[in-house]
Amino acid sequence: MEIALVTLENGAGEDAGGGGREPLPSPGMSGGGAREPPPAGSLWRGQSESAGGEAAMVPPEEGGHRLGMAMAAGAEEEETPGAAHHQRVLINISGLRFETQLGTLSQFPDTLLGDPAKRMRYFDPLRNEYFFDRNRPSFDGILYFYQSGGRLRRPVNVSIDVFADEIRFYQLGQEAMERFREDEGFLREEEKPLPRSEFQRQVWLIFEYPESSGSARGIAIVSVLVILISIITFCLETLPEFRDERELQAPLPPHGAAPNGTAGQAPPVQAPSGLSDPFFIIETTCVIWFTFELLVRFFACPSKPEFSRNIMNIIDIVAIIPYFITLGTELAHEQQQPGATSSNNGGQQQAMSLAILRVIRLVRVFRIFKLSRHSKGLQILGQTLKASMRELGLLIFFLFIGVILFSSAVYFAEADDPDSHFSSIPDAFWWAVVTMTTVGYGDMRPVTVGGKIVGSLCAIAGVLTIALPVPVIVSNFNYFYHRETDNEEQAILKEEPSSPQDSSAGGELKRSRSKNSLNKSVVHLENSEGINNGTGSLEKTNIKAKSNLDLRKSLYALCLDTNRETDL
Repeated sequence: MEIALVTLENGAGEDAGGGGREPLPSPGMSGGGAREPPPAGSLWRGQSESAGGEAAMVPPEEGGHRLGMAMAAGAEEEETPGAAHHQRVLINISGLRFETQLGTLSQFPDTLLGDPAKRMRYFDPLRNEYFFDRNRPSFDGILYFYQSGGRLRRPVNVSIDVFADEIRFYQLGQEAMERFREDEGFLREEEKPLPRSEFQRQVWLIFEYPESSGSARGIAIVSVLVILISIITFCLETLPEFRDERELQAPLPPHGAAPNGTAGQAPPVQAPSGLSDPFFIIETTCVIWFTFELLVRFFACPSKPEFSRNIMNIIDIVAIIPYFITLGTELAHEQQQPGATSSNNGGQQQAMSLAILRVIRLVRVFRIFKLSRHSKGLQILGQTLKASMRELGLLIFFLFIGVILFSSAVYFAEADDPDSHFSSIPDAFWWAVVTMTTVGYGDMRPVTVGGKIVGSLCAIAGVLTIALPVPVIVSNFNYFYHRETDNEEQAILKEEPSSPQDSSAGGELKRSRSKNSLNKSVVHLENSEGINNGTGSLEKTNIKAKSNLDLRKSLYALCLDTNRETDL
């Protein structure tokens, strides 16, 4: 039941649809009858009547603050506070009508439905409604955005890409789009800042983003080749025929004793210089490139603290430190006195320095992680492991429990057998690990019936333990892989300007992309909005002409049939 408050001549009110309340007496009313209500009209229609008595259908926002049809020419109508806020608006989405209030849409004045100037182009004066040839199921979520004050929920029967297109069409804003992507499980796109200086920006793009230009790809290819040469050299120099002869020398006997037990000094051995080693020369060349690359990137980076905290840059520093330590050791060895190597202290220092060098040279293996800067696959793998740390922790925890249980069980099951391979519980840890991981190395095995039963249970438990968290890790990998492929598809922006304004807008977007951010999805969204704004002036001109023609048709239809009511 709809209730409308009608203004009377004496300022009193009349309940037009309530019933049960007697109308107040008025000087203009006859003794036996009640005053007739004004012509029927919905609050949302925003109808107005001119001084000559002609009625015109206009959008609610152009109807001023009037709530219905004017009573007569020259008559004044009181404005009810907040009446415009409760005016009803009819929206037609491909034949499906939605009805809401004007105040609901005006909560977001920057959107398509909230801005009267933007939604005017879609107004149909014949039906007194706004018509949009858009996806009908998606509008449930769009209208809920206005009704809930900004909460965006996608209908279950609408795909993500279709609903994202509707968000862009209704111009709900970038903030709403980011919240929608987060609710759907997409990670927020990381905006990567660029240096402000033009020269530093170009250098940073060349050394940090291989896909930015041809010269950047060339630098990336050289860097990858140097990394591979360094890793191959690191592996080849450990072969017996290439190994350093000083590492193969036997340590000097203590207290200067000769090998046959008689006192005396061993003859001094002149070790070959490491600075003339071909592997050392190749290593020097590689380290020069690594150092040059690191210094250039540090000079051109937009933020020195962020650069220092980056894990990849820390790996770069760790990869070149062993060379300088080895170089210092070699130079100190060259400056050493010839007879100092035959002393006991000199031999111990030499053995200690060689042990330290072995450990330091082992750090050079981390150079292989430098390839992740140029490999999308390694980056996806790293992101997968980072996102799956909780599952990996559970996997290690389950394995730890299983190792303790089954190593203890197999030790006590094999304790009475003299041929047992398990002398203690810690010795059985290795067997439990290789059995639970289904490796089955075979160096330790149970020989008794009880031990074999424990081994069977250990293998079954290991299979179940490893199989449980693996699907979660695989799903994380699929997510990051598909996200990377989607970003690569969005990177190909097909700009087709239809006017000089469009081409200038596209060029400005390219400049803003090179100056501010490399966020490709944001560039794609701004590009589409720029094209829409470029053709806006031409569309407004056509809409005004069409609106005037439709208004004449509606006036002509009303003159032919004054009793016609618009079908809601």
